[in-house]
Amino acid sequence: MRSIVRKRVKQSGLPPGTVVYDGEARKRDVGITIIDYDADHLEEKAIGGVEDMVPFRDSPTVTWINIDGIHDTSIIEKVGDRFGIHPLVLEDIASSGNRPKFEDYDDYLFIIVKMMSYDDVKEDIDSEQVSLIIGKNYVISFQEHPGDVFEPIRNRIRQRKGRIVKMGPDYLAYSLLDTIVDNYYSILEKLGDRIENIEEELLENPTRQMLNAIHGTKRDMIYLRKSTWPLREAVSGLERSESKLISKQTRIFLRDVYDHTIQAIDTVESLRDIVSGLLDIYMSSLSNRMNEVMKVLTIIATIFIPLTFIAGIYGMNFEFMPELHIKWAYPVVWGVMGIVALIMLTFFRKKEWL
Repeated sequence: MRSIVRKRVKQSGLPPGTVVYDGEARKRDVGITIIDYDADHLEEKAIGGVEDMVPFRDSPTVTWINIDGIHDTSIIEKVGDRFGIHPLVLEDIASSGNRPKFEDYDDYLFIIVKMMSYDDVKEDIDSEQVSLIIGKNYVISFQEHPGDVFEPIRNRIRQRKGRIVKMGPDYLAYSLLDTIVDNYYSILEKLGDRIENIEEELLENPTRQMLNAIHGTKRDMIYLRKSTWPLREAVSGLERSESKLISKQTRIFLRDVYDHTIQAIDTVESLRDIVSGLLDIYMSSLSNRMNEVMKVLTIIATIFIPLTFIAGIYGMNFEFMPELHIKWAYPVVWGVMGIVALIMLTFFRKKEWL
């Protein structure tokens, strides 16, 4: 299960701007892909090093540089050196536990968001940090590991469809943000279905496994809330920024992303309230089960009280008990006890206690 408070491996006392990776140790190579395009041109390729991306820095076309892997901090430092990126930005890129945020550095814009996916087998949320650097003619995206939700954007560029091939890197950055936010809705939908299933099972058969499922879902909702609330501020800051890197046309689309973010936050808050209510349902269901058990036991004990009284009387060792010498005394006593039990059962049913 994901930890809400992420452990940091950075040692205290290091100077600001020190690039230290604080995620899980990885041994694979860092993958770098480039898509360079405009309305009449498209070039897509994988490159082997940072030096191969430098010629695209000042190209008149739009260049999307995607870097899969931030565990190799030497590559991050080289990118920062070639593109003139501030050391504090490089530090944030390598630190995978940052909250979503937006920063304006005049020559470029820096955005951190959380890209999420839902594991249907584990019924858990996988999350990774995505850092975007928006320059005059380029967008650099840093991901923790391969695999993302950006394939529809790549296909639109390859097919030369839509505004994306006619507009600048600011629109490309908008498209990446919009895809990430839209993917939140599919995750929230699956979480909503999971919550409904838990609620139905709670009403039928509350078990300790259900309690564990509630706590796991509650942790997922807390993590989603930590990712969506700061994202609202980041998108709002990007949309309201006075940077010349964001065109007037793109600001309108960023406003739409902001609205989608607000809707996602509202959905997260609603689901959090429902999950909190599931704990009340669990406790109520257990209490109702206990009440049913106690009711049955109380009725059984109540029925046996007069029967025990009758059996106690005739179990006394007095010598002169006239009923002991009657031939039919034994079956008569059994009959009286049966009639008493039947009368009590009828009374309980009439009172709707059974």
